[in-house]
Amino acid sequence: MKTCLECGDKIVGREDKKFCSDGCRNAYNNKINKDSTNFMRNVNNQLRRNYRILSELNTEGKSKTTRTRLMAKGFDFDFFTNIQETKTGKSYHFIYDQGYMPLNNDAFMLVKKNR
Repeated sequence: MKTCLECGDKIVGREDKKFCSDGCRNAYNNKINKDSTNFMRNVNNQLRRNYRILSELNTEGKSKTTRTRLMAKGFDFDFFTNIQETKTGKSYHFIYDQGYMPLNNDAFMLVKKNR
């Protein structure tokens, strides 16, 4: 007899079931997937904030903005997911599929990767 991974109750039904209910399945997965430390939670929150800001300013897939405008919205340049170098040697910093590259003066090029 199998028991629920979340509450330990007996499981009735299909042989490969792991949980007795949707509620137990959700509770179990929420526990596993939660950010384990405040540091991780804060980093993930800033990445989400940066992503929202870039998405809001770059609705067309390619646009320009300024450092001042990004910072006024709460953008933090220390948080990004990867760097991609162009053939010309310039670097785009990405937060998932939203990227930015510094231009001259205060300007930034914003791009979105096509997936």
